[in-house]
Amino acid sequence: MRDSIDPDFASYVDARQGRWLRTAALVYGDQARAEALLLHAFSRLAMVWGRPDDPDVFVQRLLYQPALSRLHPPRPALPSDDTTLSALAELTPVQRTVFVLLYYEELTEFEIADLLSLSHTAVHGHGQTALSRFRTGLGLGDWRNPVERR
Repeated sequence: MRDSIDPDFASYVDARQGRWLRTAALVYGDQARAEALLLHAFSRLAMVWGRPDDPDVFVQRLLYQPALSRLHPPRPALPSDDTTLSALAELTPVQRTVFVLLYYEELTEFEIADLLSLSHTAVHGHGQTALSRFRTGLGLGDWRNPVERR
């Protein structure tokens, strides 16, 4: 067991933890679960630090793949006065994860497909449906239906 923390690892964690914690809280609808999963992901990374080709992908897989689990799905967010959070809560766990990674993390559909072990087609479909449902939840109507657009 190591007695000290690698300074490169410490700076890596400092640089990324805030962004990933906010993203995970949106995906899971639960700050405590987001914190626990991020801690787990960083702990696992610490054990193999220096070996993964891309530590970002390593952490993101550990952080976001549990959102797709049928055994422990993300909890729906509690009702909120914030219309954005309420609209996110209306999405399925897969849709919410894809939506947040697409529009908050600004990952490509191919990157998300790799992270979540889904096909590009599945990510595209979930992303389109999520965008439509999110817009409807905000009261903006379905962007695919010209009659509903404002």
